[in-house]
Amino acid sequence: MATTTSKTRRKLLAGTSAAAMVFAFGSACMVPQAQAQTQGGAAGYPNRPIKFIVPYSPGGLGDSFARAVGQGLAERLGQPVVIENMPGASQAIGAAAAAKSPADGYTLFMGTQSGLVLNSIARKKLPYDPVKDFTPISMLFSSPLYLVVHPSVEAKSVKELIALAKAKPDFYSVATIGEGTSTHLASVMFENKAGVDLLQVSYKGSAPAITDVLGGRVHMMFEGGASALPYVRQGKLRALASTAEERTEKAAPGLPTIAETYPGFSLEVWFGLVAPAGLPKPIVDRLNREIKEVQKSPKLLELAANLGAEVLPSTPEQLGTRIRNELRDFAKVMKDAGIEPQ
Repeated sequence: MATTTSKTRRKLLAGTSAAAMVFAFGSACMVPQAQAQTQGGAAGYPNRPIKFIVPYSPGGLGDSFARAVGQGLAERLGQPVVIENMPGASQAIGAAAAAKSPADGYTLFMGTQSGLVLNSIARKKLPYDPVKDFTPISMLFSSPLYLVVHPSVEAKSVKELIALAKAKPDFYSVATIGEGTSTHLASVMFENKAGVDLLQVSYKGSAPAITDVLGGRVHMMFEGGASALPYVRQGKLRALASTAEERTEKAAPGLPTIAETYPGFSLEVWFGLVAPAGLPKPIVDRLNREIKEVQKSPKLLELAANLGAEVLPSTPEQLGTRIRNELRDFAKVMKDAGIEPQ
């Protein structure tokens, strides 16, 4: 097993590759007039379009859900919710832009476990504080990652992949979307559990990463179901396992979990809605109520099921507590995985 320092030297930075995949909902979710009167003291909100910053390139799990949630919010609030993709720097670019925006309810941010927790632990310095600079609004959903390989990789199972990787250390490459992200953490946890050395290739987002895996330029990736599973169903990628605690039978029938090979291996990432710190409580409460209604949508529930994800309603306080607890808990996990702050 290579040391963290030597592995850092081996990392490659991949530039943006092919054109990003665009999800069918479109860049802006446009709707007619509001369907209900503003409640809870947030009189007059909203009266203009809302910007929804998503720290991913178009396509992929987070972006797909953001567009579905944005469409649902727009329909309920009576104003356009415009998706603004800001990928890069392991989500720090989008998070920093959101943190510096006015706390008026017209800038929302897709806060993720990677951006608000893992990134904060993996990097020595960030242009934002995950607790002080954001107002929690609601959990949105959680999802496992799927270990997918290019068809040229001969392995048909996790055990076969491990055998190949042990036979050729540093030969097989794995795509991630940046240091400290869930895709990076999953790959490092896998290396440590399996006792193998993979060549890590870092991208600015899921779309360019999965594009290079599809093209065979990178051998494998731990990725969300939105971008990975459609290609698995088309035979363009092969899924070997998921990082879920239990099998996701509707999304990937018969697919085993990594925990079936390595008991205790589990990583399910979450996504939530936050806003700049100082957002007035009446607006927080209004948005939380509307999100809960959006989460009941049959369209969103079906999207989640097909991607192996779970919709997670919550209070603002529950999201805030989760962020604080995971900052503590994952510091130990990442230390045990050999990830040093960069």
